[in-house]
Amino acid sequence: MKRADYLFLMSWMLICISVYPQLNGKGNIFYEDQYSNLQIGFSKTTSIVFPYPIKSIDKGSADVLVQKAKGVENIVLVKAAKQYFIQTNLTAVTSDGRLYVFVLNYNDECPDLNINAENAAPASRDVLFSFENENQKIIEKCALLALSKKKKTSGLKKSKYQIRLEVNGIFIHQDVLYLRVVFENKSKINYDIDQLRFFIRDQKKSKRTASQEIELQPLYATSSSSVIPYKSEIIKVYALEKFTIPENQYLTLQMIEKNGGRHLEVDINSNLTEKVFPITEFNIDTF
Repeated sequence: MKRADYLFLMSWMLICISVYPQLNGKGNIFYEDQYSNLQIGFSKTTSIVFPYPIKSIDKGSADVLVQKAKGVENIVLVKAAKQYFIQTNLTAVTSDGRLYVFVLNYNDECPDLNINAENAAPASRDVLFSFENENQKIIEKCALLALSKKKKTSGLKKSKYQIRLEVNGIFIHQDVLYLRVVFENKSKINYDIDQLRFFIRDQKKSKRTASQEIELQPLYATSSSSVIPYKSEIIKVYALEKFTIPENQYLTLQMIEKNGGRHLEVDINSNLTEKVFPITEFNIDTF
């Protein structure tokens, strides 16, 4: 065989071997680039940064140490619990409904110290959460839609001390209500919000009758700012778990000023369902 033909044949065989799918121990096809491969060490810690908070995480072996970074929800710290462990894996589910799978290999040099999970293709986008772990990305998208809607609800406002607190839109998608709240400060002094509470309470009764209050914790807010600058108006959307208001009770929005006395309350009675607009054009498949 001529030397040129021999070199061509060898080159072709090497190409075939490199692109041909490998078989795992059970005879199933396994593509090496199907999952993200990480090289972790014993004396160094690898950080994996996810685009959304982590809802669930699992390691395939006790030979690997895994924990969330303190004070944050989207960073995982990984290192080897023993040297030269057998190849294993790490799976993580984030609040935007995505499943990530990493293959972990031991490497004394630990070349992978900081990993951005956005650069790793998610293994699945079909994660379904229970309501307690409602898809955060869906809530954020719906809140932004509620913020931009032109439909308005009237009659739910309170003005005092040149401060206005108003609910001018109530929307719903699946099991989440979205309240669009307007904060207006016509005064010459900034308004610092100490507390903004949502709770259902009984209508006013005699002093001898005990009243009941049920506080509702927002699932999400479009802004975390707690200052209403003077001569300005701010609009936020708050996501709350779906609820209805029983007869003889009402929903109260209570805003308390920090180091001040300009407190305001807005009440919504039991006809809440008549004021709700559905977010019908929201398409979950666009994510």
